[in-house]
Amino acid sequence: MRHRVLTAPPVWRELLLVLLFYTGYTLTRVVLVQDGTGPAFAHAEEILRLERGLGLDVELHLNHTLLAVPWLARTANIFYATMHFIVTLGVVVWLYRYRPQHYRWLRTSIMVATGVALIGFWLYPLAPPRFLHSEGFVDPVTALHSLGLYASDASGSLTNQYAAMPSMHAGWSLWCGVILVRLATPLWAKVLGALYPATTVFVILSTANHYVLDAVAGMALIGGALAVSWMLYMRCPVPILIARARITHRLAQRGGRGASRSGAGSAAPCRAGRP
Repeated sequence: MRHRVLTAPPVWRELLLVLLFYTGYTLTRVVLVQDGTGPAFAHAEEILRLERGLGLDVELHLNHTLLAVPWLARTANIFYATMHFIVTLGVVVWLYRYRPQHYRWLRTSIMVATGVALIGFWLYPLAPPRFLHSEGFVDPVTALHSLGLYASDASGSLTNQYAAMPSMHAGWSLWCGVILVRLATPLWAKVLGALYPATTVFVILSTANHYVLDAVAGMALIGGALAVSWMLYMRCPVPILIARARITHRLAQRGGRGASRSGAGSAAPCRAGRP
């Protein structure tokens, strides 16, 4: 019989973990900026050249299409600035409260993917399309004097605006969408889960904040992290967690000496079949 952790960790520990992780993520984005912006703009030219060769360069068309509908552009600006955080945090809380048996592996997957993304920000700084005025891109936030993530000089200076590759807006939206489609019960929630990543990709491209390849890289990163985390936590339960549970149980029954003997036991082996 397979062993699986069916409860979520203590809430205080998760809140502390989220706080430390997001603080580290934000600070690292700011710190991981190479001297000068030359490499970021050189990489932008590489990305555009590659996309044109592949026929994927739809960003400029989407950007101009969005600007033709000012109210939609303003809505997209607000969506880009807020939903990335609101929806992701909401899904995390929902998972913790209503799907605790899935919480650990899904939480770990998004943290691992985001950590790997930081390496991408460092090794491949990339200027977003909205900085490429010579290519015809227009930043809808500045053009419409709209609310947005980088609407002020202060907000722009507090983050790394050259951290475009991979797009974690796209990656986090896919993470949320997969969870809602697979684990939510109401049909409307599943539909929203399917629409949310598609809407996010449209927004990040049309507001000239990301390239198509950014979105592909971000989603691929989340997909890989989900697969690895599922293998470790669900298909093959984490031995450390199982051993800890056994030791705690035997300590309560037989005391410290029994606990030391229980350390000799090994975790249940990983089975080949599906859980």
